[in-house]
Amino acid sequence: MELYTIFTTAFVVGLSGAMAPGPLLTVTIGESARRGFIAGPLISIGHAVLELFLIIAIVAGLSVVLTATIVSHTIAVLGGAFLIYMGAVMAKDALAGKITLAALQPGVKEAVARGEGKKVIAGKEMTRLVITGILTSISNPFWTLWWATIGLVYITMSMKSGCIGLASFYTGHILSDFTWYCLIAAAVAGGRRFLNDSIYRGIMAVCGVFLVGLGGYFLYYGLFT
Repeated sequence: MELYTIFTTAFVVGLSGAMAPGPLLTVTIGESARRGFIAGPLISIGHAVLELFLIIAIVAGLSVVLTATIVSHTIAVLGGAFLIYMGAVMAKDALAGKITLAALQPGVKEAVARGEGKKVIAGKEMTRLVITGILTSISNPFWTLWWATIGLVYITMSMKSGCIGLASFYTGHILSDFTWYCLIAAAVAGGRRFLNDSIYRGIMAVCGVFLVGLGGYFLYYGLFT
């Protein structure tokens, strides 16, 4: 994969995961309502630090194994199948109207409406929010599953371009998290909505279709190259 392709696809795949309801999104909404916009970037930093150490650990411990053709192709097939499943479910639910902004977490509408996040926080509190991002991420079973499948596919394929390939993947992936969680934090802290259900479903449907297509590419790579 070319560096630009690695970066852009990692961003879209990461955005698809970030936009789905989950613990990190729930915590970001709650902390932004109490602490203000800054909660979003700080929680995202914690998430990014955890994933950076995970990537380093994987590459340092498994680099020889992951670069073996049979291993990388097997991982691509498994990851591609998971991507197709996840994308199909995402697109189906979005088109069926099962995905709504209100479902992101109980009380999100009230938090956005109140816009309570006006407090200035101290350094100790900032550190706590970074740690919260780390602990919330690592306690999420889906996070582990994502890295054991999709994340591992990206790492093995990015490694073909060396360190710059891994850097392209990590940058695109983390940028998607920062983009979404900072937008959520801004909306909650500012007491306004920047999305409606139709736009949200549309984005999720497009992301779902994209995941299916990318999963198909991974399957092709693993089976026929």
